Amino acid sequence: MQYRTLGRTGIQVSSLALGAMNFGAIGRTTQEEATAIVDAALEAGVNIIDTADAYSGGDSEVMVGKAISGRRDDIVLATKAFLPMGEDRNRRGASRRWLVTALEDSLRRLGVDHVDLYQIHRWDPTTSDEETLSALTDLRSAGKIRHFGSSTYPAYRIVQAQWAAREHSLGRFVTEQPPYSILQRGVEAHVLPAAEDHGLGILAWSPLASGWLSGAIREGREIATNRSRHAFTAGRFDLTVPANQAKLAAVEQLAAIADDAGLALVQLALGFVTAHPAVTSALIGPRTVEHLRSQLAAADVVLSAEVLDAIDGVVAPGVDLAPGEKSDTPPALLDPALRRRQGGRAVGSRAAYQTA
Repeated sequence: MQYRTLGRTGIQVSSLALGAMNFGAIGRTTQEEATAIVDAALEAGVNIIDTADAYSGGDSEVMVGKAISGRRDDIVLATKAFLPMGEDRNRRGASRRWLVTALEDSLRRLGVDHVDLYQIHRWDPTTSDEETLSALTDLRSAGKIRHFGSSTYPAYRIVQAQWAAREHSLGRFVTEQPPYSILQRGVEAHVLPAAEDHGLGILAWSPLASGWLSGAIREGREIATNRSRHAFTAGRFDLTVPANQAKLAAVEQLAAIADDAGLALVQLALGFVTAHPAVTSALIGPRTVEHLRSQLAAADVVLSAEVLDAIDGVVAPGVDLAPGEKSDTPPALLDPALRRRQGGRAVGSRAAYQTA
C-alpha cells in the first residue's frame, strides 16, 4: 500500500480509501459484511474510511461505527453533510443551523466524539461561504472535527471558498472530493489544477465509473447493476444512449490496454486515478469482500508512461465521455430562469441544483 500526505494537513493516508456508500440499503450490505470489509481493508493497509449521513439514511454511519469499534484511533474517519435527511426543508444544506445538528447526529451514529474530516457533500448556492466556513471553524475549535473539506465543488467555488476563508479569517477547506475516472476526466481541466494551486488533498470518488471499469461490463454481456443504488441513474446503463455506447467502446479498448500491460481492468482504472499528482486517494466502494480484494490488487500498481499515453489515446485528457453525468454543473446550466432576465433582473430558483 502506498501512503500520501492529505493536502497540507500532515496526515498520512493510504492511496486507496474505503468508501462506505454501499453499506446498508444502497448496496444491500449487512453489518456482518460491512465489518468483514472493514477488517480486510485495514489488514491490507487502508487507513481512511469515508461515509456520509445520507448514505442509506444514516445506516452507513451506524455500520461504520460498529465496524471500527475499539480501533477508532487507527483510522482517519471522514463523513459528509448537505443532502436531505428528511422532509423538513432545513434538514439539508450547509447552513450553520443544519451543520451543527447534522454533525451531532453523525457523531452519535458513528459512536465517536470527533471525525478527522468533515466534508460539505455539495456546494450550497443558498448559503454564503462565510456562513458555512464560520460554522465549520467553530466545530473544529470545539474539537468535534479535526479538518474540513468540500465535495464535488466546481473549480471556481473551490477558489471562492479559499478567498472567503482568507477574507474573513476563517478555517479553510483542506480537501476536495471530486468524481474522477478514465471515462470522466473533466476535472482535469479546472478542478484538479485549482485544488493543487491551493494545496488541497484530493479524494477521488467513482474511480471505477459506477462499475463501468470493474471488468463486469463488456460488449456482448448483459449489464447487471445494483438496482437499489442506481435507481436514480438507470440511464447511465442504457445502451441506447449515445454516451453509454461511447463508454462501452472505450471500455473494450481499455481492456485491451490492460491485457497488454498484464493488468486487470480494475488495476488499470485505479492505477490511472492514483497516478495523477493532485490525487491523494482513490475511493473504492466494495459491496463484498471479494470486490474489495479485486480492488486492493491495485494498491501498488504504477502505470508506465506508455500505458498512460495509450489511455490518453482512448479518452483524451479533460474529456467527460458522458457530460450529462457531471455532478458539479453550475446552477445556471440546470435552471433556465437563472440565465434569463425578466424586467431587467435575473430571476429563478436554485432548487434544481440543490437537490441534484
